[in-house]
Amino acid sequence: MAPVSTTAVVHSSAPSPPSGPIPGHGPVTRPNMVSVGTIVWLASELMFFAGLFAMYFTIRSVSPDLWHQRTDLLNVPFATVNTLVLVISSVWCQLGVFKAEHGQPARTGSFLQLRLWGMREWYVLTYVFGSIFVAGQVFEYASLISDGLTISADAYGSVFYLTTGFHAMHVTGGLIAFLLIIGRTFTTRRYTHAQATGAVVTSYYWHFVDVVWIALFATIYLLK
Repeated sequence: MAPVSTTAVVHSSAPSPPSGPIPGHGPVTRPNMVSVGTIVWLASELMFFAGLFAMYFTIRSVSPDLWHQRTDLLNVPFATVNTLVLVISSVWCQLGVFKAEHGQPARTGSFLQLRLWGMREWYVLTYVFGSIFVAGQVFEYASLISDGLTISADAYGSVFYLTTGFHAMHVTGGLIAFLLIIGRTFTTRRYTHAQATGAVVTSYYWHFVDVVWIALFATIYLLK
């Protein structure tokens, strides 16, 4: 008689992994397209500011005497403090990113317990510091205009207001983005992956304008 073979069926108590992708997430090997698109766009913005720097150095090379006269009007200590405000805002922004990546949109304890703050609180603090920076630039513009340095006064005035003014516009755009990100945490019950991604790419932009300003500060205020 031929032997009869039996097959043992072993049932595992562990659940089988899902066959499809997790909702809100792409495949593991696929990069986040929102992040990639933001980085590509920031690369184009980098080229824009590179053109402004090229314009600044070109005009400076043909008018060194004008630069020697006009740079004395700059309030370097005030600009240094304003720069520190923007740099510190990037620290608050990154702390908010850490909370967003861990899925914590808002604080889970007392307002005085900073370690329990969520993305919302850190981004609000970032917004406040960014607003102080913009207000500082407006104050500096008013002071320089009262001293006779306007955008149409001479070549130095033109390049100074163009370079710093375009940067101020980018900072203002970042502040608007922060308001949108913060507002979304109030309008939805569940903090989704898409919202966390929005918070992260906004931080990319904010760090970008921070680095650009450091370069502008060194070029305009330090390399006089």
